[in-house]
Amino acid sequence: MMRLFSFLNFIFLFTVSICAADPSKVWIADLGNGNYKNPIIYADYSDPDICRADKDYYMTASSFNCIPGLPILHSKDLVNWTIIGHALESITMPPNHYDIPRHGRGVFAPSIRYHNNYFYIYWGDPDLGIFMVRTQNPKGKWEAPVMVKEGRGFIDPCPLWDDDGNVYLIHALAGSRVRQSSLLIVNRLSSDGDKVIDGQGHVVYSGHGENPTIEGPKFYKHNGYYWIFAPAGGVKNGWQLAMRSRNIYGPYESRTVMARGTTDINGPHQGGWVTTPDGKEDWFIHFQDKDAYGRIIHLQPMSWRKDGWPIIGIDKAGKGTGEPVTTFRKPNVGKKYPVMTPQESDEFNERTLSLQWQWHANPYIYWYYPAGEKGHLKLFSVVQNNDEYNNMMDCPNLLLQKFPAEEFSITSKMTFNPSNRAIGERGGLIVMGYDYAILAFENTSSGIILSMSECLEAEKKNPEKLIASQKLDSANLTVWLRIDVHSEGVCTFFYSLNGKHFQPIGGKFTARKGGWIGAKVGLFCNRPKISGAGGWLEVDYFRIQKSEK
Repeated sequence: MMRLFSFLNFIFLFTVSICAADPSKVWIADLGNGNYKNPIIYADYSDPDICRADKDYYMTASSFNCIPGLPILHSKDLVNWTIIGHALESITMPPNHYDIPRHGRGVFAPSIRYHNNYFYIYWGDPDLGIFMVRTQNPKGKWEAPVMVKEGRGFIDPCPLWDDDGNVYLIHALAGSRVRQSSLLIVNRLSSDGDKVIDGQGHVVYSGHGENPTIEGPKFYKHNGYYWIFAPAGGVKNGWQLAMRSRNIYGPYESRTVMARGTTDINGPHQGGWVTTPDGKEDWFIHFQDKDAYGRIIHLQPMSWRKDGWPIIGIDKAGKGTGEPVTTFRKPNVGKKYPVMTPQESDEFNERTLSLQWQWHANPYIYWYYPAGEKGHLKLFSVVQNNDEYNNMMDCPNLLLQKFPAEEFSITSKMTFNPSNRAIGERGGLIVMGYDYAILAFENTSSGIILSMSECLEAEKKNPEKLIASQKLDSANLTVWLRIDVHSEGVCTFFYSLNGKHFQPIGGKFTARKGGWIGAKVGLFCNRPKISGAGGWLEVDYFRIQKSEK
């Protein structure tokens, strides 16, 4: 079976090497001299976890209400990553519930493990319970999700297959759902890992007082100890703990093994531990909260003290607690691999959407047509669901991707094909979060305009505000739109009628994060309610490059 997996993996890697997009033009972690810089991914892969299968590394992350969910990223050296797929095509429980955006809900902090030729992902939906999906091919289709533990408030699960054949699951609690947090709970699972078999389980650790808001636990066994790696202290300013016990149910002794220290890397915590294929090096992946940019991904060296406790990062003070590194030598995986980064730009030359794109809710097939044979994407205008429509907060058909760096520029060539019957129909670029801004074509009673609008505190149902507009020639509705994103998420907007000379439009807009996710950028096409079909937006390309200074 292992030979079959190795063969399939070779075919997969060969395919990836042919089909992978060009490396990012705005952020590359591989310095090309045997070293790397953090973050290794300057994008919002919140609550990451990682596993190794032979010589390959696989990572997943929280996806909340964004679809497809549970992104699967692949690397050979822990520095160069690309997206290879998703484990969730949609969120189906409860039925139709995620057909509109459910901000800050859905798929919370997953764990990924490789066991007996299967890849497993466990995650918690704080309103429903703990789920699991599995596959033998992480690039292919995953099995349907199964409910492992039903109940409100269960989050951040991680399994452990013990040496004696028993299977366990550790998880945390969402205080927003059960009015209690800072507890870690262990359950026994069935032998196939798909069902809790011991009721409510056992509380194995309380972080109240010394380590508040402990959550995101990852379960391991090493040198005869059960190990729990978990963050505490909160998302923005917390620290990373390691805990160990000879008994799986505790008691666990704990130590802080990584903290911010003298660095400007806040957090830093919540991630996963892996080794190199030869077992000689230990590494830890974690996130750093960067507000509008989301939770970006760092890689830290990990070592073991003589007393058996780990250190993550570099222990400058010699007290057993590491600080995160900004640059370091790359992991020694026995070979040098080419530079790769998660996909960003899209020429729309394929018959499927590129893997960086996610919808803001479960999509319908009639929202779009990837006309790869013609080199463009068609977005058909979708009727707004909300009769009391004030803003785009509840629009499900937003096609978005993550911010890829602190500073970058998006240029998109597009053609608007409005319906004569749909006054108010519009489409274009959007920077989306709890505050959002759009640069879009709009069909008005006096003709087609290009408008820049913004909405502040959209989650409070505030209306949009028109900042600037420019009348367009209805005989030529092909326009190049550009958004420059600068430090701190400050955005400026431009348009061009020939693709060469760009004119500014509107004012500055500062991006803001959304519900547990960073700000995103992408495309939309909407209309008010009319009978029959509406128009569409034809997108020729979506290119991310360095921003203008």
